[in-house]
This record gives sequence, structure tokens and C-alpha cells, in this order.
Amino acid sequence: MMTQIVTDKAGRRIELRRVGVLEQLRLFKALGPDLSENRAYVGLARIAASVSMIDDVPIPFPVNENSLEAVIERLGEDGVEAVGEAIIPAPIEQILDEAGN
Repeated sequence: MMTQIVTDKAGRRIELRRVGVLEQLRLFKALGPDLSENRAYVGLARIAASVSMIDDVPIPFPVNENSLEAVIERLGEDGVEAVGEAIIPAPIEQILDEAGN
């Protein structure tokens, strides 16, 4: 699989990792039972877990709530937006509009 790199509005190069089934399980373990039920938090946690490097500085896979928050803090709004756009599929209506259908 080819490495996916996105650039945020601040010009930072953010390398993404594939979050497979095992990584998702580990992510839920890191979140704990309460946060795993919070859809908004899980969405941001998925973004954080998808980041493997920011400007060639490695980002380890998050293992707890503090490490998730540290990645989100490093990303900031610009980074979260760039990663989110790369990993979250666009709604079908948007895809059709862009295709001209």
C-alpha cells in the first residue's frame, strides 16, 4: 500500500497510516467504555489514530486518552480538517455533484 500524505492549510505534511481491525480494537481499548460510546469523540480519535507522522516526526499509535489528546493538539484545526477529509468518505450527493451528475 502506498503511503498517503496530506498537507494542511499550515503547510504541514501529515502522513497517514491505515487503521485496520486490530488497530480499531486497540483504539476502543485506549478510549475505554464511556468514550467508546461518544460518536464525536470516536470520530476525532480515528483521525488521531490515522496520523503516523507530522513533518517527518513519527507519531506513535495512541494508547490512552492522553496520547489521543496530544495528537489532536498537535494537529490543531487545520490538521484535523485535512486528515478528516482524507479518511472520511464524502457523502454520495457531494460525489455526484463533483462528477457533474
